[in-house]
Amino acid sequence: MCNCCAEKKDIYLPQPATVEAVDLMNATELYLRLSMDNGGFDFLPGQFVEVSVAGIGEAPITISSSPTMKEGFELVVRRIGNVTNAIHRLKAGGKVGIRGPFGGGMYPVEESKGRDVVFICGGIGLVPQRSFINYVLDNRDDYGEVTILLGTRCSTERFFHSELKAWDKRTDVHFLETVDRADDCWQGNVGVVTTLIPKIESELASATILVCGPPIMYKFVLMALKEEEAPDENIYLNLERKMKCGVGKCGHCQANDIYVCMDGPVFRYSDLRNVPEAI
Repeated sequence: MCNCCAEKKDIYLPQPATVEAVDLMNATELYLRLSMDNGGFDFLPGQFVEVSVAGIGEAPITISSSPTMKEGFELVVRRIGNVTNAIHRLKAGGKVGIRGPFGGGMYPVEESKGRDVVFICGGIGLVPQRSFINYVLDNRDDYGEVTILLGTRCSTERFFHSELKAWDKRTDVHFLETVDRADDCWQGNVGVVTTLIPKIESELASATILVCGPPIMYKFVLMALKEEEAPDENIYLNLERKMKCGVGKCGHCQANDIYVCMDGPVFRYSDLRNVPEAI
């Protein structure tokens, strides 16, 4: 979008979008593919949108698809409140409002070129990471070794099953998955996602490392990466869970002088060491 068009865009005014497809992936996560009624939609991995349902309200949702996907964009919405429950009731052909995309701190798409890339995902943290994962895979020759670590509480909470299976079969991707609690349906690794970190084959001293998951995960992942001597400046944390209004007005995501919605949601860990309340 050119600067003149961007200046005319009202950041507070939702634009109409159509739900092209929906899929309930587990008990709480709904996949949606959307298209903007007024045409194109440009974004970068790590950015998010405000999704509004008429008469209910709006919620910030990170875009899960790669910008290389040419027809529409994808979201995954966890059912946790009035707005997300209303989104879960949508069917193909339904309408929502979209504000955005928002976010000034995105995934290091250009900086990571030529380097090994390691994705560490916890549960629904896979959703925002997936945007950059698929961007890297669609531009595979631009990046070094690709490692994806995924930890989920139990096998019934897993989603994107066919995609995970495809990553596991690729010879140019090192995909490792674990669940916290085993059951009769799970034959893989059991344990938290940090148990997979010692199995990373990439040299972490020079790799780009991207982390997203529940708050408690960050503490232990950062400790494990420190043991592996991964430099803080190589680690990026996605703080998308802190977002609210998207434009720095409500203060919900503020930590000292940082506004996650405007300065993030993706941050280099070395920039957050003196702002522990942000993590």
